[in-house]
Amino acid sequence: MVERYAREEMSSKWTMQAKYQAWLDVEKAVVKAWSRLGLIPEEDAQKIVDSASFSVERIDEIEKVTRHDLIAFTTSVAESLGDESRWFHYGMTSSDTIDTAVALQMRDSLELIIKDVKMVMESIKKRAYEQKMTLMVGRSHGIHGEPITFGLVLAVWYDEMARHLLNLEQTMSVISVGQVSGAMGNFAHAPLELEEYACEELGLTPAPASNQIIQRDRYARLATSLALLASTIEKFAVQVRHWQRTEVYEVEEYFAAGQKGSSAMPHKRNPILTENITGLARVIRSYANPAMENVALWHERDISHSSTERFWLPDAFVTTDFMLHRTNSVIANMTIYPKNMMRNLNLTGGLVFSQRVLLELPKQGVSREESYAIVQTNAMKVWEALQSGKSALNDKGESLYLQYLLADKELAKHLSQEQIRECFNYDYYTKNVDKIFDRVFTTKA
Repeated sequence: MVERYAREEMSSKWTMQAKYQAWLDVEKAVVKAWSRLGLIPEEDAQKIVDSASFSVERIDEIEKVTRHDLIAFTTSVAESLGDESRWFHYGMTSSDTIDTAVALQMRDSLELIIKDVKMVMESIKKRAYEQKMTLMVGRSHGIHGEPITFGLVLAVWYDEMARHLLNLEQTMSVISVGQVSGAMGNFAHAPLELEEYACEELGLTPAPASNQIIQRDRYARLATSLALLASTIEKFAVQVRHWQRTEVYEVEEYFAAGQKGSSAMPHKRNPILTENITGLARVIRSYANPAMENVALWHERDISHSSTERFWLPDAFVTTDFMLHRTNSVIANMTIYPKNMMRNLNLTGGLVFSQRVLLELPKQGVSREESYAIVQTNAMKVWEALQSGKSALNDKGESLYLQYLLADKELAKHLSQEQIRECFNYDYYTKNVDKIFDRVFTTKA
C-alpha cells in the first residue's frame, strides 16, 4: 500500500490536468503582477483569478486545429472569461508559461523525493543501530578481507545518502526558477518587476537572465542528481542480492507467508525486489543523457528539448519515487542472519586476521618483508588445507590459521603464543565502531 500510494501521489503531479493547472497558476500570477504594476484594472484581474478555468478535453479539441498546445490552452481559458480575457497571457511568450509551470512541477515533485530520501535514511539508521556490533566479514574483490560489523556497512550507506540529500536540496534551488522575460528574454514588453512579482507569488526565484527558455543546465542538474541517487540505491540492492545468495545467506529480503519464488522450484526465495530496483536504476540513469544533450539548443531556443522532457521528467520522478519506497521496504524489513555471518567469517580458517599478525611483527624489530613472508607462508598453507577438505576450526574452536601460526618456529622467535592468540580477538576490529557512528549519525542526523 505504501508503494502504491507513493506512485499515485507523485504521478498525480504529472497528469495533463496537473500540467494545465500549473500553467493556469503561472498565468494568474502574471495577471496579479500586471495589476500590481497598474496595467490591468483590479476588477479585471480579480475576475480572471476567480473565474479562469480550462478543460483538458476542450484543449485537445482546439489543438487539433491550432497544432499549438499553449494557444489551445489560452483559447480554452478565454472561453471561461469575458472581455477581461484580453489581459490573459499579456506580454508573455509560451515558454514563460510552460517553463515556469514546469519549475512548479519539478519543485513539488522534488520535495517528495527529498522526503523519500529522508525516509530511507531513517530506516538505514534504525537498522544500523540494531546491528552496530553484529560481526561479519568484509570483502574486497568479492574475497574475504577482515572482520567488520553489519552496522558499519549500513553507516556507510547512511553517509552516502546524506550526500544525496544535500545534493538534492541544492538542486532544489537550481530548478525552482521562473521567467516572464518575453519572446527573446529582453523584457522589451514588460518590466523586470513583472517577473519578480509573479515569481514571488509562485514561490520561485526569477532567473537572473534568460532568453526564450529557462536554461536546460538546470534540468540536467536535476537528471544527473536523480541518476546519482539511483546508482547508490542500486549499490544497496546489489549488496542485498549478494548477501541473499544461497552460499552466502547473510541477509534476505522479507519473504511473506504464502509468497512464491518459482513456478518450477517450490523451494526458491528470490531477491525479486532488489533485482527490480537494479533494473529501475538503469532506466533512471538513462534519462541523464537526453537531459544533458538538451543543454545545447539553437540560439535563443528550439524545441528539440520538448519531446524528451515530456517523457523523462515525469518518468524520472515517478520511477525514482517508486524505487525509493521499494528500497525503504527492503531495508526496513530485511531478515538478517548473524549466525551465518559468523559462519562465513570463520569460513577461511582465521585468515581474516592475517594483517593483525603482520602489524605485530615490525613492533618486534622484524622487517616488513620478513614479516610478510612469515604471515603469507602460513596463510597459503591454510588455503591448501581447506582445499583438501581440512576443517576451518578444530574441536577447541581454534582456527586453522591460528594452529599453523602457533606451530611456526620462526614466528615463535618474535611473538609468544599469548601474543599470537591476542591477534585473533574480534574486539580489536570493533573498538572504534562507536566513534564512527558518532561521526556519521551525530553530524548528519
